[in-house]
Amino acid sequence: MNIGKWIVVSFVLFATFMAVLVTVCVRQDISLVSKTYYDEEIQFQSQIERERNTQQLDKKPSVELHGTELTLAWNQDVPVTRASISLFCPSNAKMDRTFSLPEGNKSQVFELDEMNKGMYRVKLRWTMNNKEFYQEEVINL
Repeated sequence: MNIGKWIVVSFVLFATFMAVLVTVCVRQDISLVSKTYYDEEIQFQSQIERERNTQQLDKKPSVELHGTELTLAWNQDVPVTRASISLFCPSNAKMDRTFSLPEGNKSQVFELDEMNKGMYRVKLRWTMNNKEFYQEEVINL
C-alpha cells in the first residue's frame, strides 16, 4: 500500500469522528439548574439572610428518610407559618416536587413511592415570627 491511501483513510476517520462528536454534543440537554435561575440570582442576598437566620436557631427542623417515607419534624416551640418543602432532583427536572405545608403541624410525613431512585436535595423554606428561614439537606432514595 502506498502512503497516500493511509493519509486519505486517516482524514476520513477524523471527519467521521468529528461528525459523531458534534452530533452527540448537539443532542445533550444543557438546561439550567432552575428555570428561574436568573431571578433567584438577583434575590441571592435574601437567601443568605434566610440561611443566617436558620444557623442562629437553637433547634433546627429535622428531615429524616425511613424507607420511602420522608419525615419532617419542627423542633421549634414557636408556631411555623407558611412553609414549603421542595425535592430537587439534579439529574432529572421532571422529578422535582414541591409541597406546601399546613400551619400548626409539629411533624409531616411524605410518601415518596412514585419517586425515582437517586439523589435529591430537600429544600425547606418557612416563616416564623415574621422571619424567613431556609434549610437544605441531601437524601438518597
